[in-house]
Amino acid sequence: MPTGTPPHATDRLDDDDYPAYTMGRAAEMIGATPAFLRAIGEARLITPLRSEGGHRRYSRYQLRIAARARELVDGGTPIEAACRIVILEDQLEEALRLNAELRRPATESGGAAGI
Repeated sequence: MPTGTPPHATDRLDDDDYPAYTMGRAAEMIGATPAFLRAIGEARLITPLRSEGGHRRYSRYQLRIAARARELVDGGTPIEAACRIVILEDQLEEALRLNAELRRPATESGGAAGI
């Protein structure tokens, strides 16, 4: 490890929400163009963070979302509809996760009273 580097500096590379990728690299990784990333940003599917110089930076989580939108668009879905579908899929996944989490204590304690 280089001198002066905090021990936790590399921990961010494992963080799905850390904006580690430039627009060009992000587009290359998902097989899209920078224009596609700008378009889904304008559709508010993802909001990239900005570097100190004002350049867009993307996280791995955002790239997974963008890749899913690209799959839909490549299949013929208009970009606005693709963005809406991805948003709804993401919301459903989160709701199912929360539902499972909320049900877990009730089943682990032998069931909830009155159910």
